[in-house]
Amino acid sequence: QVRLAESGGGSVQAGGSLRLSCAASGYTLSSYCMGWFRQAPGKEREGVAIIASTQGTAYADSVKGRFTISRDNAKNSLYLQMNSLKLEDTAMYYCAAGPHSACYSNSWVAGARFDIWGQGTQVTVSS
Repeated sequence: QVRLAESGGGSVQAGGSLRLSCAASGYTLSSYCMGWFRQAPGKEREGVAIIASTQGTAYADSVKGRFTISRDNAKNSLYLQMNSLKLEDTAMYYCAAGPHSACYSNSWVAGARFDIWGQGTQVTVSS
C-alpha cells in the first residue's frame, strides 16, 4: 500500500523554525516529483515547494529564502526546513508525490499531477 506520512508539525512562535518530514512507504520515491503543500482554514490549498528527482527545486514566492525542501532517497524521505516562520505560515502541511512531469508544470502550485497525498501535519505560528 502506497503511503506518505508527515511529521514534525507543532506550535512555534513567530521567527522560529520547524522541520517537517515525510516518510514514504509502499513505493520508492526516488523517481518521483515530491512537494509540500499547505492549506489554511478558509483558504485554498497552495503549493509551498517542490523537488524533482534531479534535485531541482521550486518555491512559492511567499516562502523563498525562508523554507528549504530536500529529499533523502536512501531514507525514502522528504523534508521541509522552515525558518523565520510568520503568522501567515499557519496551516495544515501536506506532502505529495507525482510523476516526473509534475515538477515541470507551471500549475504545480495548485497541486496539478500530484496523485499521492499524505494526511497532513499542523503548523501553528503564534505571536
